[in-house]
Amino acid sequence: MTRTERVWLITGCSAGFGRELVRAAVAAGDRVMATARRPEQLADLAGDRVRTHALDVTDPAQVAEAVQATLREFGRIDVVVNNAGHGSVGAVEEFTMDELRSVMEVMFFGAVAVTKAVVPHLREQGSGAIVQISSMGGQLSMPGFGAYCAAKFALEGMSEALAAEVEPFGVRVLIVEPGAFRTEFGGARMHRSREIEAYRDLPTRAAVDTMDGTQPGDPAKAAHAIVRVLDAEKPPLRLALGADAVEALRGKHAELRADLDAWEEVSRATAL
Repeated sequence: MTRTERVWLITGCSAGFGRELVRAAVAAGDRVMATARRPEQLADLAGDRVRTHALDVTDPAQVAEAVQATLREFGRIDVVVNNAGHGSVGAVEEFTMDELRSVMEVMFFGAVAVTKAVVPHLREQGSGAIVQISSMGGQLSMPGFGAYCAAKFALEGMSEALAAEVEPFGVRVLIVEPGAFRTEFGGARMHRSREIEAYRDLPTRAAVDTMDGTQPGDPAKAAHAIVRVLDAEKPPLRLALGADAVEALRGKHAELRADLDAWEEVSRATAL
């Protein structure tokens, strides 16, 4: 996007990537509508270039109002960031259907609702960007992260289609795939399903219990990387963040390629 003053609407700004993106956008000379379920947590961010608003992405009325409030305050929206969400750990047999639906409501359906509310404005003005905060777990999954990764896989599938749909109108989509960053993933905000004895020794469960505060990624640097990519003339559809994400995704792609090549004859032999 051209480096002019932009207006951002960011969800989930109480901590982590959302909070750092507010700061990075302001440092770049932009203006921001920072949102969270409890906007009082954003008081320290408010200022000349930042307004705050309540937004529970699972509430359609709040989604519509947050978009309208941004337009009233700033007159336009140039970048929307779907960041709201939380971690979840539990084997597929362990998590309940209600727990799965809860994860999907926030990180998939909520993100879709915000996206759909903003797309008409971006399309009509002929410019803008939609940033989906996914995860390296949007392309690969590990034991214990089935619910979380299901939401991220779904978000990426929808966003890839969206990118092709809105490109003719000058609107871009950026899918951000972080590895382990110090964003409270694994901390108190992490949802933990009931434990079944058979899965007691899941390595990811043990990792989650000790990872908060030890992750190698810096959320502030991630936020500035996202701003940098949005400034690029030809940004990618997907942006991996963190050496761990780069290596994990490269390994996943190699695994997929190996399976495709190994079974190509069987795959092709199904034609009439």
